[in-house]
Amino acid sequence: MTIKKADSAGFCFGVSRAVNMVEELLENGERVCTLGPIIHNMEMVRELERRGCRAVSSPDELIQDETLVIRSHGVARLVIDELKNKKIKYRDATCPFVKKIHKIVSEAESDTDAVLVAGNKDHPEVCGIIGHCKAPCFTFNNEAELDDLLPIILNKNYKSVFVVAQTTFDTKEWKKCIKKIKNLCTNQKIFDTICNATSVRQNEADILAARSDFMVIIGDRHSSNTGKLYEICKKKCSNTVLIETADELDASRVSAANNIGVTAGASTPARIIKEVLDTMSEIKSGETKIEESFEALLEESLKNLNTNERVMGTVLSIAPNEVQVDVGRKQTGFIPVSELSSDPNAKPEDVVKVGDEVELLIMKTNDQEGTIMLSKRRVDAQKGWDELKDKVDTQEILTAKVSEAVKGGVIVFYNSVRVFIPASQATASRDESLEDLVGQEVDFRLIEVSQRGRNRRAIGSIRSVLKEQRAAQREEFWKTCEIGKRYKGVVKSLTSYGAFVDLGGVFGMIHISELSWTHIKHPSEVVNVGDTVDVYVKDINEETKKISLGFKNAEDNPWEILKNNYPEGTVVKATVVGLTTFGAFANVIPGIDGLIHISQIADKRIEKPADVLSVGETVEAKITAIDFDKKRVSLSMRALLAPADETEEAPAEAAVETEAAVEETAEEAVADSEA
Repeated sequence: MTIKKADSAGFCFGVSRAVNMVEELLENGERVCTLGPIIHNMEMVRELERRGCRAVSSPDELIQDETLVIRSHGVARLVIDELKNKKIKYRDATCPFVKKIHKIVSEAESDTDAVLVAGNKDHPEVCGIIGHCKAPCFTFNNEAELDDLLPIILNKNYKSVFVVAQTTFDTKEWKKCIKKIKNLCTNQKIFDTICNATSVRQNEADILAARSDFMVIIGDRHSSNTGKLYEICKKKCSNTVLIETADELDASRVSAANNIGVTAGASTPARIIKEVLDTMSEIKSGETKIEESFEALLEESLKNLNTNERVMGTVLSIAPNEVQVDVGRKQTGFIPVSELSSDPNAKPEDVVKVGDEVELLIMKTNDQEGTIMLSKRRVDAQKGWDELKDKVDTQEILTAKVSEAVKGGVIVFYNSVRVFIPASQATASRDESLEDLVGQEVDFRLIEVSQRGRNRRAIGSIRSVLKEQRAAQREEFWKTCEIGKRYKGVVKSLTSYGAFVDLGGVFGMIHISELSWTHIKHPSEVVNVGDTVDVYVKDINEETKKISLGFKNAEDNPWEILKNNYPEGTVVKATVVGLTTFGAFANVIPGIDGLIHISQIADKRIEKPADVLSVGETVEAKITAIDFDKKRVSLSMRALLAPADETEEAPAEAAVETEAAVEETAEEAVADSEA
């Protein structure tokens, strides 16, 4: 029995470039979204999604600070123009071979030429090509569709007919169509734009299928080039299947085959191809994976890597630069501090204690000096790595301390394994500081654990755990929330009209009018971002789930303070805050101004208040009247003065009769000025 994999199976240049671009952005801490799935392989798309990359159908779906990646299929010219006009941050992962087609079709003149595209008109690559055409554009997916189209093209009498093909178009179908076009169109300009990798892949699949009694095509069922491979192979090998993962393999068909051929679409990750090959080998050999065998291989690999074996050692002494251990040999064993722990900030005395028995790896034996250099870090890392690989599938929530903030994210060490958490996955919101996480214990889950040769990579996400926790908090909040209930919350943001408060998974707003009993121009005069505040639910909009919060305490209401502490007849020191023709306004207590009518400023007739008073001046006045319903206070300075002679008093008393009417006008003036 033989299993032969096509050399060309797997990622093509364009797909690899697009995926690498997204991975690079994620590793640099960018918030990434793609315009449609980055490639036609949902396994790969889901993997990137777990790492924080989401797919959108329109630039309008972007949220702040996201970088949009244009996928390898390319997009219409209008989309690029829209991104530039809206100043949206984007990266273009369009395959260079597709870009070449865009340039070709854009050169066809709108009033004299036509464009023919060989490909599926609904495929995103073809849609993008059409979007770069100024001239009339027509598509065909096979020779039969071309036959229907050619009479229309010929009757139009175009000056030139530009002919291009989707990069993954069937090469044999293309040759038949081109032959027909050359025979009938004398004004054709043919450009062979099928990707060379596609041609090689299809030719290799054709040959391999002819030599196989069972042909396996691996790839997403929505992938155009994978579908073409299936059609090509089916013609040469009737026993051909298309699968997306190893789970779809039919063991009975694998066992019955003698010569198995395997190829994969341009969007199929190498790991999925390997899983399929491994599964078929196991089926053919009648074996299943045994965990003990896998561990033995890793153990052997570790021995080979470090040229020696694992030993048990007892800690004898601890120094700042090394730890001495007894490994039962004549040589003195020592662990350099760099080989003690994966955490560079860990102190030796925090890692081991005298008398501890630890498993170690022999790094180097120096018989001349009688020493053995050992590593605890590498043994711990290997054990931790084995455990970590299991946890990525279970999506278990793990806890570890953030050891440092690095470019693009933070580092945690879990069971001695270094886990990188990108900035986009480290905090609940983009504007939070990564430095604030250093030294904190955080909950996270793994979104990727991979190994290529000796290079290992573990990537985690704090944000995904926070999202779940906040969802649980929201659910619990809405179960118990009611008008009047008090909460402690944290101010998250300020606007000109109020403050938004995090109540624990749910946000509420304190309107600016609710922040203070006195007039304020901006919420920052009362609260700042990060402040912890006591609030109560003032109103709930059940339909929109919006919560209005109250902040002012009833006991702080200045009118209540006035009622309790400043009855009529009280003498107060008031500060003049405004002058009008009919009197002066003076601040009695914070939040309440009273009116000193012109007739109550002096014990004699005055022309205007400014002749006696100035803004900012503090005066003694008597509270002569309080109207709590209309929120008015009347003050008198005159009441505190010795009476003048009667001739001057009469006109002043006559003026008092008009005071009530003037006060009403004054209150309206104050209201207008505050508005």
